[in-house]
Amino acid sequence: MKKILILAAAASFVLFSCKGGEGNQNEQTQQDAQKQAEPEKKQPELAFNPDSLGTEPQFDIVTTMGTIRVKLYEDTPKHKKNFIRLASVKYYDGITFHRVINHFMIQTGDPYTRDYPDRADVFGTGGPGYTVPAEIKDEAGKTLHLHKKGALAAARKGDRANPEKASSGSQFYIVQDADACKQLDGDYTVFGETVSGLDIVDKIASVKTRAKDRPVTDIKIVSILPVK
Repeated sequence: MKKILILAAAASFVLFSCKGGEGNQNEQTQQDAQKQAEPEKKQPELAFNPDSLGTEPQFDIVTTMGTIRVKLYEDTPKHKKNFIRLASVKYYDGITFHRVINHFMIQTGDPYTRDYPDRADVFGTGGPGYTVPAEIKDEAGKTLHLHKKGALAAARKGDRANPEKASSGSQFYIVQDADACKQLDGDYTVFGETVSGLDIVDKIASVKTRAKDRPVTDIKIVSILPVK
């Protein structure tokens, strides 16, 4: 399986100098005036309250080819929390399934497929600028979840660049063929499973593809919302 490249966001730092007396007051006045002139940054509108969900919430991944309903596992809390947070701010809306391999899996979650639709050369490298620590094994070293049909798992960089097996911040895949994906057991975090819509997974997996396993006709995520 080809490994996924994740782009990390660079951190920026601002240094402040301290002044005393009148100079300090003038600086404060200038800062206040600047704040008034700058437009207020709005918090993203939430599609739902992330804190209102149960321990193993279910989500409908609504696509242009049908709906896949998934359940998130309680014992992979970091991945569960991350998926819920991204869905709540509508991060996935409009993103396409950029890598589809019949008798293997279907992959999505790269914002570049939505934001730069004419840059197919970078598909598979996008993300929110962070990774999620692996949640593959329990404290005894036993693999938590296997790649059964419909398993929801996180994509990641390859072992050489990512020996800790940290997951992509947003890219995930859904297993179509358990036998073909058995080789991934114990190497990728499986954090959920499909509870309905396996026929849609099969339908997406069977579409005609072009270079780099990209579907000829875009298959988009319309929304990801919790099941009420």
